[in-house]
Amino acid sequence: MDLFADLPEPSQPCGAASAAEPQASREEEEEEEEEEEGRLKRKRADSTDGHSAAKDKEEEEERGEMKKVCKEGLPVLRGYVAARRGEREEMQDAHVLLPDMSSCLPVLPKLVSRVSYFAVFDGHGGARASRFAAEHLHHTLAAKFPSGEPDNLDKLLKKCLLDTFRQTDDDFLKKASSQKPAWKDGSTATCVLVVDDVVYVANLGDSRAVLCRMEGGGAERRAVTLALSKEHNPTIYEERMRIQRAGGTVRDGRVLGVLEVSRSIGDGQYKRCGVISTPDLRRCQLTANDRFIILACDGLFKVFSADEAVRFVLNILQEGAVEKKAGLTEEEARFEAACQRLANEAVRRGCADNVTVILVSIGY
Repeated sequence: MDLFADLPEPSQPCGAASAAEPQASREEEEEEEEEEEGRLKRKRADSTDGHSAAKDKEEEEERGEMKKVCKEGLPVLRGYVAARRGEREEMQDAHVLLPDMSSCLPVLPKLVSRVSYFAVFDGHGGARASRFAAEHLHHTLAAKFPSGEPDNLDKLLKKCLLDTFRQTDDDFLKKASSQKPAWKDGSTATCVLVVDDVVYVANLGDSRAVLCRMEGGGAERRAVTLALSKEHNPTIYEERMRIQRAGGTVRDGRVLGVLEVSRSIGDGQYKRCGVISTPDLRRCQLTANDRFIILACDGLFKVFSADEAVRFVLNILQEGAVEKKAGLTEEEARFEAACQRLANEAVRRGCADNVTVILVSIGY
């Protein structure tokens, strides 16, 4: 069984051959990398304790060449954000955009060239839990991130993400309980971690992440919306059963008739009722057919379906004219406009909640 819920590969390749080539040959590249790594390991095994400095240097250079191969064909990611308070008195959402998180890591694992991180946190009962998670979760993640030459990066990343969410929740609950009166804030969390060209999504609560992937060719080219996250609310059978086994109840679709989500960071008063901070984990291999990722709190998805949000963004990206902005290319200006207009449209459609949208462009 897979460690993560893998998303499907595109049903048929599309786009220019040159654009798809890096993805089409990835399996061959991985085989070559494994053979190269195996060759280096055999060399090390055959070496004696008196291994010369010259050979050490040679091996380091070969590893460097392998790392350079990994960098070729990687997607270029750029993040754009729009946040609206809506009709709420306070902005309780928080967000983080780190297109290059590598500088936060003590050391990158072997054969990993780049790590990116994007996250949305939707607070309730106050803004302290969402702000705490935005400030601390990625630093905890960086401290726990795999290093060296991991044999199974997927397995280590799964443990890393689970440990990171648990520690972030524990740290906030300790701080919240030490206050007078104790803080009762809570927050959802939807975090997208991109390691080279593989997306790992960890989420809890009802914020969501979706991927726009183009399929088909020519006149039949179409956009497919792939869910990168799973919502957690008390009306879902498995969630309700866990809450009831812990002695809690679900009334009017809420925990104890109050809390709308069944998993969260914070919400200390509901942890004894089966509300947990264990995220749902998903993994997705990016391809040359992928256009963008949308991360957003439920304020957006109360008035947009996932498909509608993807189509809305695509329509703006395909418009003829776009207002130019200093320091942005035309394509970047289109994504910026799409992000801002998507948030504006959510408010226009009558969403009274906070609305935070992160749009991550994917280019090759």
